Amino acid sequence: MLSPAFLSKLRSVLPAHCVLNEREDLVPFESDGLAAYRNVPDVVALPENEAQVAAVLQLCHENRVAVVARGAGTGLAAGALPVDGAVLLVLAKLNRVKAIDPLARTAVVEPGVRNLAISEAVAPHGLYYAPDPSSQIACSIGGNVAENSGGVHCLKYGLTVHNIMKLRALTIAGDVLEIGSDALDAPGYDLLALLTGSEGMLAVITEVTVKLLPRPERAQVVLAAFDDVAKAGAAVGNIIAAGVIPAGLEMMDRLAIRAAEAFVHAGYPLDCEALLLCEVDGVNEEVSADIYTVRQVLEASGATEIRTADSEEQRLKFWAGRKAAFPAVGRLAPDYYCMDGTIPRAQLPHVLKRISEMSDEFGLRVANVFHAGDGNLHPLILFDANQAGELQKAEDFGGRILELCVEAGGTITGEHGVGLEKIRQMCAQFAPPELTRFHEVKAAFDPDTLLNPGKAVPELHRCAEWGAMHVHAGRLPHPELPRF
Repeated sequence: MLSPAFLSKLRSVLPAHCVLNEREDLVPFESDGLAAYRNVPDVVALPENEAQVAAVLQLCHENRVAVVARGAGTGLAAGALPVDGAVLLVLAKLNRVKAIDPLARTAVVEPGVRNLAISEAVAPHGLYYAPDPSSQIACSIGGNVAENSGGVHCLKYGLTVHNIMKLRALTIAGDVLEIGSDALDAPGYDLLALLTGSEGMLAVITEVTVKLLPRPERAQVVLAAFDDVAKAGAAVGNIIAAGVIPAGLEMMDRLAIRAAEAFVHAGYPLDCEALLLCEVDGVNEEVSADIYTVRQVLEASGATEIRTADSEEQRLKFWAGRKAAFPAVGRLAPDYYCMDGTIPRAQLPHVLKRISEMSDEFGLRVANVFHAGDGNLHPLILFDANQAGELQKAEDFGGRILELCVEAGGTITGEHGVGLEKIRQMCAQFAPPELTRFHEVKAAFDPDTLLNPGKAVPELHRCAEWGAMHVHAGRLPHPELPRF
């Protein structure tokens, strides 16, 4: 618990309405989007400008009090989970679009600006911000940077790290860092890439300069149904091999299709095992040529039905079903656990088959929704937390899926981050020397480990425990990784 003396000091650097410490005010901040992990914070600080953020950080640094930064709270890896004895630093009030430069195609925004609000603000200039997580209506750009978020269009346009130019951030001591440049490159180490995806462990972001793109002349989506999930997975690689780089290439299996259709009424076929949505964009001639190629590839890959959206309304309807898939799946079971891992595209058929086999093994259904183009899987494990042991079983199943991703040559996260949820699986991904380097980077920015402690990077002794557990269970780590 934080001392009354510290809370008094906190109130001295923030307006009274910016400090919350009554339980009824704190409970709404007890979790992020992964509600299975909950912890009521000791206090919530809601600064309204960068100077106030710096004052809070300086105070915490002087008193050796930990800080957990939080944006909109839509994260799905418990990255913003409050820590006992820490200040939960909520940046939602820093929500201004500070500048738009249509000629340079950039915008300067504060971390609390919603992802979608950027595109809305620059729309009069014929521009938009490309990364579009499914939560873009609510998620904030500061959180997008912290997690290196993607979205359905990341295959062609990249993740957050590919769409930002400059960051303004504060260290735990309250010192200002200017990272990156208004130009395409900056001298020195690439700290912009280092801070992007650092999950609030190195610095607190207070300003982001994002890249903007011109709205494409035309965008069109093709919907393809398959009678076999493996065929749909193979079709993904076939499209890329044909020389087409789709703006978006998404896949859903039968469970996800039925849930999305019942929820959104997007017009999806219900008699298939898998559905692909492939969108191409650009100038008219380019789109026409790519649509023709994509249809040929899908037909050759065994699609049982192929539809091309014949209007902007239908295109948006097709995507509405996919973007609503997560809430729609909530209709299928009392609870679900959303995983996030990435694999090479060529491994899609194999990994989907193994997930199906593990579903039978654990006795839990799985709805698969994912960014097929870049191999970013989002298996949704259905369970009932009211049944004793089912949450633990779902977490164990999820851990096995992540370890499967590593075995297939992939990684344990694509856009959700590690947070607290996947910290054990970091031991499957990285060897002790690599984890040691991660800790050294952390120490260079935050020597007292006050920023988001206990998240993202495990202590080495935890990996030793993880390895022993797997040996005992007869599941050794991947043979190319060290045996702890």
